[in-house]
Amino acid sequence: MVKPCKSDTRVDQYAQHYNFPCMAWKPVLTIRNMRTGLLHFGLATLTPAALLALGAIWGGIWVVAAVLYLTAMTSLLDRLIGADSNPQALEADQALSVTIACTHFALLPLTVWALAGQTLGGLEKLGLFFAAGLWFGQVSNANAHELIHRQSRALHRLGMWSYITLLFGHHTSAHVLVHHRHVATAADPNTSRKGEGLYRYMIRAWAGSFRQGYLAERARLVRIGRPAWRNPYLVYVSGAALCLMAATKLGGWQGLVAYLALCGYAQSQLLMSDYVQHYGLTRAVQSDGKPEPVAARHSWNSPHWFSSALMLNATRHSDHHAHPGRHYPELTIPDDAPMLPRPLPLMASIALIPPLWRRIMDPRVERWRNA
Repeated sequence: MVKPCKSDTRVDQYAQHYNFPCMAWKPVLTIRNMRTGLLHFGLATLTPAALLALGAIWGGIWVVAAVLYLTAMTSLLDRLIGADSNPQALEADQALSVTIACTHFALLPLTVWALAGQTLGGLEKLGLFFAAGLWFGQVSNANAHELIHRQSRALHRLGMWSYITLLFGHHTSAHVLVHHRHVATAADPNTSRKGEGLYRYMIRAWAGSFRQGYLAERARLVRIGRPAWRNPYLVYVSGAALCLMAATKLGGWQGLVAYLALCGYAQSQLLMSDYVQHYGLTRAVQSDGKPEPVAARHSWNSPHWFSSALMLNATRHSDHHAHPGRHYPELTIPDDAPMLPRPLPLMASIALIPPLWRRIMDPRVERWRNA
């Protein structure tokens, strides 16, 4: 038997909880020292995009490789490499975000073309659809989320158009103006409630965020004295209509169906992330009737290195809500932040089975509420 390593650090204690042995854990220190700059973020996010592009053109082993990368390999590396304390890559994080966005704009029509065409077989199309939906919903979504928080108007719009091409443009407004303001309260449609199933939540969150995002934008225009036609919802809706027409032009009715299905699948990945990362955590109401300030205890986190790199540290959710403008390489996990029992992608899969999800998470929610 190989005994687990002894350590006083939070990260290594987390590793011991999952029984990472010394012989597996020691090489991690070497791997961690080798990860400099943006290399680990770039490899984690862009490698599956390359596999998807090759799969869309040639199918076969490339589709299999993309599926395995985004499922089995991610889970395996999270298990073997475990947690990372705080990888830094500040010198060029903007360049990677722009690269991922440009990759998104190229890969999306390529995938729709492949799904609507006759080049790939049925199983190849199924695998490509599954893997591409994961990439658009987990990697590209995380990148668009990063961009809409940037102060640069050009970068903000780049993130906005990433969402528009997934028919989810309203998230640009709803996330910034509604979710960050009302998170962990009943006023936030994207905060999941204890006992609420994933499927009911997704319907409520999509409709609620669309409506409340629009109302927030309308109120903002009144406040700053701008005309109603400047509401970005006009861009979101007209941009979505253009994308639907482009998909039809690209692949006929098959292309339209493939595009709608792919966007719906990618949107579900985003909603699943919000569901998992805010499940049951609420802010207490103060004596003045207002909710307490947002704190680390109001978001679930995951420290696993590979899935964190794949999603640009979106798994460090408490720090993001505390500092929305902080760039993803700088995000950390506060010591008092709630931790998911397994990596975020795995917990999202568990959420697909509501009874199992509640059995795992409801006791943890109660412990945090009591604390």
